[in-house]
Amino acid sequence: MKPLVWALGACALTAAVALAKPAAPPAPAPSAGAIAAGQRAFVTVVTVLKSPRCVNCHPAGDRPLQGDDGHPHAQNISRRTVAAGVPCSTCHQTRNSEAVGVPGGPPGAPSWGLPPADMPMVFQGKTATEICEQMKDPARNHGKSLAQLLDHATSDPIVLWGWAPGGTRTLPPISHDQFAALFKTWVDGGGACP
Repeated sequence: MKPLVWALGACALTAAVALAKPAAPPAPAPSAGAIAAGQRAFVTVVTVLKSPRCVNCHPAGDRPLQGDDGHPHAQNISRRTVAAGVPCSTCHQTRNSEAVGVPGGPPGAPSWGLPPADMPMVFQGKTATEICEQMKDPARNHGKSLAQLLDHATSDPIVLWGWAPGGTRTLPPISHDQFAALFKTWVDGGGACP
């Protein structure tokens, strides 16, 4: 009986070893040139993040901001009112109000809302370095990798909304294509902060 048990154990071990995939080698460290290019790119990325289209939903406090002047949201809206049962989608639909025939009404995009209180991802009043450090810190960015941040910046509907905000709202200072390219340069540089 012992030889059979040993043979079965040896077969299981052999199968486990055969099925195990070798660990992927670590990605090579970015070159000094890629790091420097990423740092320069992030400085321009921050001009978008600090524009009204981004900072209004990434405020220093618990109240979203609105308008190009960044005044506190009307109707006393805050994270507390949302938690009390007044979700942003009460007024902010999945499209801008102009798309449904209501000029000057609330802007809208899928998943409209503030970042959660436990990870507010504040852009207002922060330096480029502070924004960079919080963006790449998985403990402060919902566990996202640099690749996942790039995907968010380049394809998330709420981010894309910033370049199609409706009404008379201003656009970010650079095009989305430029923003995406610069964000990728930052990621390719290892997320190095300026």
